[in-house]
Amino acid sequence: MATIGDFDPLTSTVPATKIEITVSCRNLLHMDTFSNNHLFLSSQFGRTEVIDNTLNPDFVRKFVLDFFFEEKQNLRFDVYNVDTRSSNLSKHDFLGQMFCTLGEIIGSTGSRLEKTLSGIPGKKCGCIVFSAEELSNCRDIATMQLCANKLDKKDFFGKSDPFLVFYRSNEDGTFTICHKTEVIKNNLNPVWQSFTLPVRALCNGDYDRTVKVDVFDWDRDGSHDFIGEFTTSYRELSRGQSQFNVYEVLNPKKKGKKKKYVNSGTVTLLSFKVESEYTFVDFIRGGTQLNFTVAIDFTASNGNPSQPTSLHYMSPYQMNAYAMALKAVGDIIQDYDSDKLFPAYGFGAKLPPDGKISHAFPLNSNMDDPNCVAIEGVLEAYFQSLRSVQLYGPTNFAPVINQVARCAADMTDGSQYFVLLMITDGVISDMDQTKEAVVNAAGLPMSIIIVGVGPAEFDAMEELDGDEVRVSSRGRSAERDIVQFVPFRDYIDRSGNQVLSMARLAKDVLAEIPDQLLSFMRSRAIEPRPAVPGHCGAKRLFANMN
Repeated sequence: MATIGDFDPLTSTVPATKIEITVSCRNLLHMDTFSNNHLFLSSQFGRTEVIDNTLNPDFVRKFVLDFFFEEKQNLRFDVYNVDTRSSNLSKHDFLGQMFCTLGEIIGSTGSRLEKTLSGIPGKKCGCIVFSAEELSNCRDIATMQLCANKLDKKDFFGKSDPFLVFYRSNEDGTFTICHKTEVIKNNLNPVWQSFTLPVRALCNGDYDRTVKVDVFDWDRDGSHDFIGEFTTSYRELSRGQSQFNVYEVLNPKKKGKKKKYVNSGTVTLLSFKVESEYTFVDFIRGGTQLNFTVAIDFTASNGNPSQPTSLHYMSPYQMNAYAMALKAVGDIIQDYDSDKLFPAYGFGAKLPPDGKISHAFPLNSNMDDPNCVAIEGVLEAYFQSLRSVQLYGPTNFAPVINQVARCAADMTDGSQYFVLLMITDGVISDMDQTKEAVVNAAGLPMSIIIVGVGPAEFDAMEELDGDEVRVSSRGRSAERDIVQFVPFRDYIDRSGNQVLSMARLAKDVLAEIPDQLLSFMRSRAIEPRPAVPGHCGAKRLFANMN
């Protein structure tokens, strides 16, 4: 089974070397008066998770880059303190930046590079530390669950709040963080939830490489108390539940001070399972089709389409923001849909002849068959609808999401995956119903891309984009993160280059689709079918997203 990086004699390209970059920061600026910072790192390749209440974060999320010796690969990293739930970087506190090349990191002693952050005049911004390691071709993923017994009590007024941190050892004797469990509150005998991570993250294909596990007691201010540690290896863990996988948690300082010290508790492996990790391309080669659906906002807040100030204005010289977003995303997704027939809807308009308001009307006016032929057909139907319907309101998302979800519910065998693109200019009117629709859709083969156009504030939309906190409704949380929201204005090229603006938008909003597809397939234990003869596979943007 071929991976994205495999050598293809037909294209005569040499597979790139995959490099994993781990990032830490030290002595960052203190921005919050009453607590430490809530930090994340941004680069042209994505963002890390947010780490609370520390000025010295060790980010778990990695950057995996293709390394080309013959190219100068410029990198930029910016550090921010979270101020709002917005995805717009300008809404957060900037703490510093650093420029380097991938070659600098790899070429440093031990492939470890430390550089000073800058960007705030007159301030010492701290430093950023990189370590790089070439990734093996191991494609297995491990799922495990652990528990502990009789851990040390660390809190004065209660028991400990324990969590585990996993590190893999490096060739120079240092350790790289690779996983953190959740915190179990007020419990000296915790049972952590099972978790899954790539085997290469745990040991990079070296089954005897040391894996160190630290046990901490969580503190709100970020100064977590060290309970103890133990070491193991992938080979030991793969034995599963047995007497070999009961580990003494040892605290070296306590052991050196107390003659009768035995341990600070034990950690036991409850289960361990290894499975093959399939890629997005494996499913595409096996015949999985992407079904692309479009929904466009026809509410009155967009302005009169005949006026140049309208977001729907059809200029003879350039596309409006709706058309640009539609074409940018659609031009890529249509390569993965064999019939090139795309359902296209509008919402928030009064329809002729009786002026009835609709939140899911077909752009081609055909109630029995909303399909348009290729992206050009969708654009044509969109422009035709602007001439025939009356922009009105409100901005209801739930009807269209439920419409696509009904189709997805009939195709859960892995042969189809549905992508809904919604383009809107304002805040959702039916947020409660929309959250419920998203929670229901999260269990289906479906992803939702929301692109905000125009100058409105879209902060409320961030609630649907569950990167940090899953969407919930009526006490139920979404099974998967299936929503990606972006404001189009963040991608507009300042020189007016529409092609560049569209490329930036498409790359960002489509980046999560492969992982979202894979998360559904894993949740249903669906494996890719054998490669379809003559199927070319994913050759374009998605090829860089696994």
